[in-house]
Amino acid sequence: MIPDWLAELVTGTDDLDALLPQRRVVELPMITRFRGITSRQAVVFRGPAGWSEFSPFLEYAAPEAARWLAGALEFGHRPAPEPLRDAVPLNGTIPDCSPDAVPGLIARYPGAGTFKIKIAAGGIANLDTDLARIRAVRAHAPAARLRFDANAGYPLAAAQQLCVAVAALPEAADWLEYIEQPVAAVEDLARLREWIADRGLPIRIAADESIRKAEDPYRVAALGAADVVIVKAQPLGGAQHAADVVTGCGLPAVVSSALETGIGLRAGALLAASLPVDAAAEAIFAGPPACGLGTGALFTTDIIAGDTHRDGDDHLGGGLLSAWRAEPDPELLAAHTADAETHAWWDARVRDCLSELRRQV
Repeated sequence: MIPDWLAELVTGTDDLDALLPQRRVVELPMITRFRGITSRQAVVFRGPAGWSEFSPFLEYAAPEAARWLAGALEFGHRPAPEPLRDAVPLNGTIPDCSPDAVPGLIARYPGAGTFKIKIAAGGIANLDTDLARIRAVRAHAPAARLRFDANAGYPLAAAQQLCVAVAALPEAADWLEYIEQPVAAVEDLARLREWIADRGLPIRIAADESIRKAEDPYRVAALGAADVVIVKAQPLGGAQHAADVVTGCGLPAVVSSALETGIGLRAGALLAASLPVDAAAEAIFAGPPACGLGTGALFTTDIIAGDTHRDGDDHLGGGLLSAWRAEPDPELLAAHTADAETHAWWDARVRDCLSELRRQV
């Protein structure tokens, strides 16, 4: 079942101009390949509550992409969560890259005190390459805290091998926050976490795909499968459901992006700023956790120009993202608008997702 307000919205009209007013499909080039792509497409629109974004990855079928549409409609048509803080700290993101590329990528995140490093793109066979990338980040950002994201890239035995290798890195207990989704199945996450505890390794486990792609995201907590949960506003169907998942799991949460434009990143920032920081989170992060919302640095340009609510405050400046809605810059929006064929493809996709949401009414 979907919320009453969403049911009323999606069944009330077939007019996309009413559901997604002033919509525009944009395509942003990227500075490096990330998730196998070199440009990012998104639908941005101006709803009654402000600008929002619908941007499921191209390979996602309607049942999964429909959750993203629910999240986009929520941010465009409903009030955002009330923030407890004016801004949230950001982590930098280091994609699957050569160690030589690391210094330039770090430089794109001025002020960041935490970095998330992508690993496991080549499975355990690429462990030495992944460790070289980790060492490069340690060398060029020695004071930073680190996270590793495996995107469910290992079987259980390989994840255990990774944990042994990571635990052997110098002073790992001092700078390693967690390894994110090393294995796919939530049951294997639980087995891995128990195996780590039995050996006293200084490693925490975070769950991402086991939260946002799961029919029951609460199984992560029920099985004791993670120390931290990763939540993403748009993929989880909106900030309200994401916040409910955090409360229901009862675990420290890190809000991350789904490689959105600056419009979509603000939905994540408002969600993150609305979450209280409890003692368990303080023990891991020593304050509000750094959010994975700095991925705009992976684009050569964005469709927003700085912070539209606070003059002179760049939206990625000082390792912070302000918890305010953003609006597109008209010139940047025009420069990155996709062609008519791409618009038609996305309109068809929106209609497929609307049909999926209506089936849930």
